[in-house]
Amino acid sequence: MLLYAELVETETTWAHIQAVQAVILSYGVGLLYYVDSHSIFRLVRHRRSIWQYQRVGTDEALTQWRKVVERCGMQVIYALSPAAKGKVERPFRWLQDRLVRQCARDRVVKIEQCRSLLAEEVKRYNEHQVHSTTGEIPRIRYERALKEGRCCFKPFSLPPPYTSIKDVFCLHTLRRVDNYNQVSWQGEKITLPRGLKPGTEVELHIIPQNEQAEVRLWHKDKLLKVIYYKN
Repeated sequence: MLLYAELVETETTWAHIQAVQAVILSYGVGLLYYVDSHSIFRLVRHRRSIWQYQRVGTDEALTQWRKVVERCGMQVIYALSPAAKGKVERPFRWLQDRLVRQCARDRVVKIEQCRSLLAEEVKRYNEHQVHSTTGEIPRIRYERALKEGRCCFKPFSLPPPYTSIKDVFCLHTLRRVDNYNQVSWQGEKITLPRGLKPGTEVELHIIPQNEQAEVRLWHKDKLLKVIYYKN
């Protein structure tokens, strides 16, 4: 069964985190994620030198995504080769082919329209199409597995000390308090509550929504402050 499918204009870490969040909140926490080595997160070792292929902080971004997955209680397994990952992706190639043909036939040129077609196609596959291997409709097979206790998903619960999912499904970065009781982020100075010594490490949880970014500042399992910035 297809648990998640979305079209984005640019593949980003935040888009992947949103995908993880959507699956976990809808179905629960799985056992592991099986992923490939994405081209924008490539580490090349050559003799004693290391070159890192990156754009927009992608080395940190991969760590960001994995941190979210592991904080939810899942493991990450990387495909050893493109061919290995291709075996998983190949059975769903039909979805891309159907979507491209349908967009061409209907002269769809905007991503919003294409997203609607994708959602319809996922619904059709999950709820109506008989799987060629199992001979069953994916949704019916999944619901039966739930009733029989053969599902690997488990309920999601917020890890302490958090009380909001925003502190799990977010970007993470660390800052040190300066002599003025402030930390810097994106060229802005954030004043913190009194009592933190210079050099104290503060964790920033960043939720980059469309209209504004929410920044939640933590120290020693305590939420210090929440601020908002327009994107």
